[in-house]
Amino acid sequence: MPENQNHNLNDLRKSAISQPLVTDKFTADPSAHLFNGKIYIYPSHDIDAGIPFNDNGDHFGMRDYHVYSMDSPDDRKAKDLGKILDIDDVPWAKRQMWAPDIAENAGKYFFYFPAKDHNDIFRIGVAIADSPTGPFTAEKKYIEGSYSIDPAIFNDNGNYYMYFGGIWGGQLQKYRENIYREGNELPDDNEPALGPIVAKMSDDMKSFSSVPKEIKILDEKGNYLTAGDNERRYFEGPWMHTYNDKYYLSYSTGDTHFICYAIGDNPTGPFKYGGRILEPVIGWTTHHSILEIDGRWFLFYHDSSLSEGVTHLRCMKVVEIFYDEHGKIITVSPYSRSIQK
Repeated sequence: MPENQNHNLNDLRKSAISQPLVTDKFTADPSAHLFNGKIYIYPSHDIDAGIPFNDNGDHFGMRDYHVYSMDSPDDRKAKDLGKILDIDDVPWAKRQMWAPDIAENAGKYFFYFPAKDHNDIFRIGVAIADSPTGPFTAEKKYIEGSYSIDPAIFNDNGNYYMYFGGIWGGQLQKYRENIYREGNELPDDNEPALGPIVAKMSDDMKSFSSVPKEIKILDEKGNYLTAGDNERRYFEGPWMHTYNDKYYLSYSTGDTHFICYAIGDNPTGPFKYGGRILEPVIGWTTHHSILEIDGRWFLFYHDSSLSEGVTHLRCMKVVEIFYDEHGKIITVSPYSRSIQK
């Protein structure tokens, strides 16, 4: 979080480079897409579940999803198009509907979401609709072989890939080679960090056609980023986009609160660390999506400014981002606007 955040929250809010897109609900983890010329945003819907803060993330007790739209990112406000899915509509899900994503294929819309099953294990499900606004109908079972959190779907010229996984409360550290063991924990600081998981989607978009595999992120010398390198290593929240024929894997570093990226030559890696996209925001978590609109690039993200710093009550925002001549993303400082005294 920004230094001395508790002492200068008002100044941070005044110096914010963007304002909340929604103010009547708490929204987080915005997944932004362009469908039929319109921007649609699929965030988490934060609520105060009355659960004390803990490292397992139990206080993030979300139960449903809404979809929002914008005609332009310059509108600075998003319109609520209504609820599209509730946990009561998902037979296998028990609680905690966290960050989702969506993809369109052959006129159908596939909405992917994580939730804990009735054994309190995170799984990833899919709900399907004929429109980006629904109604969505959830499959009765979660995707076989799915686990952990934060699904992100990437369309690589008609081949669809799902990226997913988050450590700590997201349970990724409990898996090795796609097998859950309660005794598994995070690697030692000098060992390779856990990376996100990638799997190719089947033609029906409801299952994996490849065995999920871990992506490793490399440093500038070609070595794996280590678990102790927590200002650069992967924590949660993967996203994939392409720029100048390169693949950009972006993600959150979690406990150090950065959005970082790594660059590769194909959608499954390897990826070499590239730098930071976003400096820390108000609140503990940071999550994002990146969308190209009419030749301009935008970062959709969240902070906790609307709730005055309550980490599980967040608000989604958007800011334009830029690349330099070498393809590096210019780092965004979210509270860098001059304050008029």
